[in-house]
Amino acid sequence: MAYTINNKTIVVTRPLGSATNRFKDVKGTVRDSTGVIPGVSVSVKGTRIGTTTDQNGKYILDVTETNSVLVFSMVGFETQEVAINNRETIDVTMVSSDKGLDEVVVVAFGKQKKTDMVGSVTSIKPSDLKVPSSNLTTALAGRAAGVIAYQRSGEPGADNAEFFIRGVTSFGYKRDPLILIDGVEVTTTDMARLQADDIASFSIMKDATATSLYGSRAANGVILISTKEGLVGKAAIEVRVENSVSAPTSEVEIADPITYMRLNNEAILTRDPLGILPYSDEKIDNTIAGTNSLMYPTTDWKKELFNPYTVNQRANLNVRGGGGVATYFIAGSFNQDNGVLKVDKRNNFNSNIDLKSYTLRSNVNVNLTKSTEVIVRMSGSFDDYSGPVSSGADIYRRVMRTNPVRFPAYYPIDDEHAHVKHIMFGNYGSESEGYLLNPYSELVKGYKDYSRSAMSAQFEAKQNLGFLTEGLNINALANITRNTFFDVRREYAPFWYMPTSYDRRANTFRTVMANENTGTEYLNYIPGARTVNSRFYLQSSLNYTRTLQEKHSLSGL
Repeated sequence: MAYTINNKTIVVTRPLGSATNRFKDVKGTVRDSTGVIPGVSVSVKGTRIGTTTDQNGKYILDVTETNSVLVFSMVGFETQEVAINNRETIDVTMVSSDKGLDEVVVVAFGKQKKTDMVGSVTSIKPSDLKVPSSNLTTALAGRAAGVIAYQRSGEPGADNAEFFIRGVTSFGYKRDPLILIDGVEVTTTDMARLQADDIASFSIMKDATATSLYGSRAANGVILISTKEGLVGKAAIEVRVENSVSAPTSEVEIADPITYMRLNNEAILTRDPLGILPYSDEKIDNTIAGTNSLMYPTTDWKKELFNPYTVNQRANLNVRGGGGVATYFIAGSFNQDNGVLKVDKRNNFNSNIDLKSYTLRSNVNVNLTKSTEVIVRMSGSFDDYSGPVSSGADIYRRVMRTNPVRFPAYYPIDDEHAHVKHIMFGNYGSESEGYLLNPYSELVKGYKDYSRSAMSAQFEAKQNLGFLTEGLNINALANITRNTFFDVRREYAPFWYMPTSYDRRANTFRTVMANENTGTEYLNYIPGARTVNSRFYLQSSLNYTRTLQEKHSLSGL
């Protein structure tokens, strides 16, 4: 600002140069090669000032700085940035953007450009699947519109997600989608063991048009996965190692032991005012006072059996490269998923869940001639599992249903039982009436091992028949898959103990064995299932794809 003094009056004026530092309005018209464009976003870069073009492609925008930059953007067009440079009228011609339109998507028995597709196909970037999830099926949740993925369990080895791609079908009917890896049908477990680092493309086919070539088997949608192949050039090595922490996402809140007894009594009286109460006032009072934690137990079964979290490890290594004749992709991975179950150190074995998974993959492409290509794919996945005799889900259900005030998880070894070499599990009942279930004994009484393997060998040949007519190709594929499964259990029969001869004054009691005739101190060997099966698959196809005058596409299968 400037000022002058005229007699006794001060006159304040704006410097002449400042008039160029402010523009009231900037206006113009936005068009493309065919005419004006309505709905184009026009904004001042780095600010919240913006507007859109009207039906005639015109815009008016208030701008405060002459050196500002206008940003013009719209879906389907290249974003443009234009400096104002003291201009009041700025006309812009937008340039169409073909980005994404020429993207190739894997479809049934081939590939297509997005612009040539009429069916509903969703592609997921393999990089989006590289998340710290337990396996590939759980990583898919929330990655594609219209795909519902959910888990029934978080237990390692039983945590595969289930999918709805085309909604819920008839009740009782198979709802799983058709899953194809490199053109061959696989199970959800096979998909779960596939590493995101090994995936080249991931497509989900939803509607009837996209899945028609697969017939009724594709009624619930199709998941198409292609694995990586080699590249011409020096060997490129990629390594990914990660540690992750797993914990329950939510837990059921359980009433404390005192509330449990009082509500149980209240429930009895509600049904029968003259009913016999299961818990006396003496038991409730002694439990509150903590008179004797073994005679008046308050067992928190969840804390007795479960850890709050666990740590898992994953590692993946792959190498790809090749020359003009042959290219290769070789990958290997190791995953270790641990459970949250506690281990009793008095046993000489580990009853917590420990799942080790190994995968190997080799894809080799060989150009026999300029028109003939051969692809040899070999893969294998191997699972080694060790865990409790009962599943983690069964143990959790028993924890939810077991009485917290009837007996402790186990009794400590006293002088009377110094010779005992087994765990003195708590229980209540008799041999004639039966005993209650002790979840802790179900957890630590033994372990179960199983080994699962799936090995696959695939041979594919592609022949270009361009010497007959341009765009004609013939493909042949042969695949053999061998699956094996073996499991075994080792467990002992728990010894139950119950308190007797309680002396209230001395606050002492004796523990007696309740099932001397049925308990064992040795591990029984119980062989399980042994399954071996092989599946052979053959496929041949004749494809014709031709582009006429750079605009019209013709294809047939």
